[in-house]
Amino acid sequence: MSSILKLSSVSKRYTSRDALHNVSFDLQAGKIVGLLGSNGSGKSTIMKMASGLLQPSSGTITVNGLPVGTATKAVTSFMPDRPMTESWMRVKDAVLFYQDFFSDFDKTKATEMLRFMNVKEDERVGALSKGMSERLHLSLALSRNAKLYLLDEPIGGVDLVARDKILDAILQYYSEESCLVVSTHLVSDIERIFDEVVFIRNGSVVLHEEVETIRMKHGKSVEEKFKEVYAEL
Repeated sequence: MSSILKLSSVSKRYTSRDALHNVSFDLQAGKIVGLLGSNGSGKSTIMKMASGLLQPSSGTITVNGLPVGTATKAVTSFMPDRPMTESWMRVKDAVLFYQDFFSDFDKTKATEMLRFMNVKEDERVGALSKGMSERLHLSLALSRNAKLYLLDEPIGGVDLVARDKILDAILQYYSEESCLVVSTHLVSDIERIFDEVVFIRNGSVVLHEEVETIRMKHGKSVEEKFKEVYAEL
């Protein structure tokens, strides 16, 4: 199985603080990976560096075997915690915007996903509820034919019905030739979709394990292991 996202001894320092310390992990194709940690743990910094929006202070990051840069941005689909669309747009305008902006965007897939998500194409983006907005932006992100999908807090602040719909869509529409990384602190709500998890605390990796190993070896759910590991630190 091929390596999609690899971090090697990556650190990130801002002016007043260290955001990441010597982070290393290797994520493979065909995996849905949970990047788990509390707010401020370093998850979003990792996502932004993997997408090319931030540069590491030291260490290396590769996507699909290439250093992060112009070539990797073309195969990386990033759903940030703030939308890329404008509030004046209709949903169908947002689809056309993505189609114009990304050469790998699959409009047919987007239309199918939006229908699955019950998002109407004539709705104005600015009038969508939080849950519907999350459904729209997930549909747009997953409709690219990318190698790496980065979803930053995709279910934050949405109701349980919307969460289930979003998780079902992730399972149904992501490609097994790619790797999909979901950053979240809502472990119990989303752990059912993960193949493996990376626990981040205070900018460091404290656990990287397959979910099945956690369940079989430790006899715990991901949430239980998460609470145990964080209680120890």
